Amino acid sequence: MKRIRSGAGRSRQQPRIGAPDRSLTPNAGLAVITELCGRLGVIGALDAAVGPVKQRDRGFGAGELLTGIAAAQLAGEDFLAGLDRQRADAAGQQLAPVPGLASTTAAGLARRVTPAQWRAVETGLAVVTGRMVSLLPAPRAAALAGGPVTIDLDTTDVEVYGSKKRGVAWNHQGQRVGRPHVAAWAETEIVLAADLGDGTDDPRATAPGLLRRALACLPASARAGRVAVRADAGYFAGQLARAAHDAHIAFAIGAKRIAPLWRLLSGLAEDDWHDAIEMDNAQVAVAEYCPDWWPADTRLLIRRVALDPAQVSADPRSRRRRTLHPDQRALPFPELAAASPVYAYSFILTNLDVSSPARAAAAEHWYRHRTTVENLFRDSKIGAALRHLPSGYPQVNLAWMWGALLAAAMAAWLHQLTAITAGEDILAGHGVRGGKAMIATLRWRLIAVPGRLIRHARHLTLRLPPGHGLLPEVLARLRDLPAPV
Repeated sequence: MKRIRSGAGRSRQQPRIGAPDRSLTPNAGLAVITELCGRLGVIGALDAAVGPVKQRDRGFGAGELLTGIAAAQLAGEDFLAGLDRQRADAAGQQLAPVPGLASTTAAGLARRVTPAQWRAVETGLAVVTGRMVSLLPAPRAAALAGGPVTIDLDTTDVEVYGSKKRGVAWNHQGQRVGRPHVAAWAETEIVLAADLGDGTDDPRATAPGLLRRALACLPASARAGRVAVRADAGYFAGQLARAAHDAHIAFAIGAKRIAPLWRLLSGLAEDDWHDAIEMDNAQVAVAEYCPDWWPADTRLLIRRVALDPAQVSADPRSRRRRTLHPDQRALPFPELAAASPVYAYSFILTNLDVSSPARAAAAEHWYRHRTTVENLFRDSKIGAALRHLPSGYPQVNLAWMWGALLAAAMAAWLHQLTAITAGEDILAGHGVRGGKAMIATLRWRLIAVPGRLIRHARHLTLRLPPGHGLLPEVLARLRDLPAPV
């Protein structure tokens, strides 16, 4: 039998570089983003909510501005100049949701948008989120709307380096930063409301208003269910708790480790502590404590976690060391190592039902998952491009922030609409482990897929390399959805 030779050891033929082929694009997956925006009516909803940004009704509007920036960030662009790189991709522009948007045009449009119109962006996104929920299978939509519906509040700092940038300030770490302040629907990881401040802004001052705007942006079916708000100790003030109480929703707000709370520990017996859910060496207890100007039904939820002394840094500035009881925190490291037991404490003020050990443990377990909003920030920074603010004009930076948050919302809408579901549960998403895919994963699996765009017999055909079956699969699922009314 004749042996088939592999060609090893022979010189390979050197390829020649031919003329550039304008039918090739590195981002064929933008067709999915265009289809998603079309099915949900993203551009139309934003334009209807924001209104005209120019006197003459021509060119790009606010919806195309934000959608174009979001699509560029999904494709991996992290500066305004990336809009020009996308514009130079002739084939990609036929697949993009907003073709032809230049960086100078985007910056000029952003500077025309008024503060009231920026607030209206939230209304437009709320309309789109409502449409997304209406397109879900009935059991899945009922599960999302039936609750618990959780609103997470948090801030993140975005460092900038330009000395002449406006709308930024020095934070406590010595960085010049802008500070996005976000309210998100935790179960879907969709932003409901957002502001852009500077490094000196205290989120407690604007949190009540942000919460009210977020509630208004929830779909009507979700507002009718069980709604609760979570926030960390940066919101330790009565204003947010009273706003939640007035809106008839539950709240759980982290409390700073102040002297009155440490004194409460001495009144707790060992029988008052009960094991936490899904957290090793952790216990939960409830104490009667209601600060002045907080709702009367406020209770204090306390979590303690047993630590090995080797886990505690000798540096008094260590974050974990600050969670220790003051009596142990003041010990030199050798004496702390000999102390037993060593606990790290966290305090939560809530009006949830914590009347039994099981309900207290469930409330603490739910509050512990407020890190969902941190995932959203990570996705907006690492996956999209909120890791910097590109302009010296605050309005342009606000457009950039909303573009990143819109990109994260698109990833969330895509997950809800195209993941494999069974009843009210999502069985498999597009992530590497079958969960919700982060933007970086969506980019290499779905968006940054090379393709050739061919026009034949009055039809556009997109040809993909072998092995990229996710793009046609997701595109087919989106096209099976009903078009917006």
